Amino acid sequence: MADPWLTLVGLNEDGLDGLVPAARQALDQAQVIVGGPRHLALAQAGERGRPWPVPFDVAPVLALRGQRVVVLASGDPFWFGAGGSLAAHLAPHEWRCHAQPSTFSLVAARLGWRLEATDCLGLHASPIEQLLPRLVPGGQCIVLLRDGMAVAELAAWLVQEGWGASALWVMESVGGPRERCRTLRAAEAGAVLAADPARAPVAVALQAMGGPALPQVPGRDDAWYAHDGQITKAPARALTLAALAPRRGERLWDIGGGSGSVAVEWCLAGGLATSVEQHAARADNIRRNALRFGLQPALQVVQGLAPEALQGLAPPQAVFVGGGFDAALFAALGALVPAGCRLVVNAVTLETEALLAQLHAQHGGQLLRLELSSAEPLGRMRSWKAARPLVQWSWRW
Repeated sequence: MADPWLTLVGLNEDGLDGLVPAARQALDQAQVIVGGPRHLALAQAGERGRPWPVPFDVAPVLALRGQRVVVLASGDPFWFGAGGSLAAHLAPHEWRCHAQPSTFSLVAARLGWRLEATDCLGLHASPIEQLLPRLVPGGQCIVLLRDGMAVAELAAWLVQEGWGASALWVMESVGGPRERCRTLRAAEAGAVLAADPARAPVAVALQAMGGPALPQVPGRDDAWYAHDGQITKAPARALTLAALAPRRGERLWDIGGGSGSVAVEWCLAGGLATSVEQHAARADNIRRNALRFGLQPALQVVQGLAPEALQGLAPPQAVFVGGGFDAALFAALGALVPAGCRLVVNAVTLETEALLAQLHAQHGGQLLRLELSSAEPLGRMRSWKAARPLVQWSWRW
């Protein structure tokens, strides 16, 4: 790191005045300065400045290797900034970083919030719905937004989801001479912002109030999902996710996705998923459910029939088959998945149940028979109504 060609500089709204001497020196010596138009203006980059391409791409910066280059980012370049995207393509000796307090830190310091107890999200180009699992009464979030219009969109979404009583602190140009903070209720924000829009750069601090919080464990109520009746019911889903044992960053193949509820709950646990569904209407429901929870980046939907639709997919650490399992699919999966991959199959037909019993006898694993009944009215009283028995086989290649 004695003489790297690239320097990442965190730049806040106080501009050059907030930089340490080493960062100022890097800027003075730079042949090329790359950043957003606002950052280039704050750094007084002049003719040396080059704006990021739209859509964002690190290739133009990497093409400058061999020149003295400074990349500007807000606050901490490695917290929802360009730092991680660039470092993934560089050797350690090629770059150094001069970070400043992040926008999250500046907002928390203004409000007196404990940062470790606050959810922090960069939603410049990410779905607002990613907030849904984080909304709990009294919970605190700080989100970075692309512009003032996105503030109104956030408030409207909160109202739609039943969180209209939530308190919002709309923070503009935090840390600089143009800083402004307005406190609003989500339900009133639309009218206020229409009359006096927020100016970028903008962050919103949020204290959630009033809405229905999403449970944090698998087996969420079926009402959270769009479906046509083809859905792994909540109790069976909880048992299925327990057998699949999701881990952060692992990928699931959800074969015969139906509503995608198993894939959704896998992703909510921090994983990635590919849901394969042959019926177009059900594939659309899976996409709707991914959108509902802001999981579009994590949940891929493939319309097609397994095993043909599995060709070329990123390899999984777990496979769930909720329908259409047979010996041919089992054999095909064995040729496609890596060693150690976990398999969970649910069966409700006698034919598939017989196959699972045979495979269990041959390969081992765990074979369960689940019989669930729910209380329902019977005349003036109540009685048990049994669901179809479910047989579940869990195994590891």
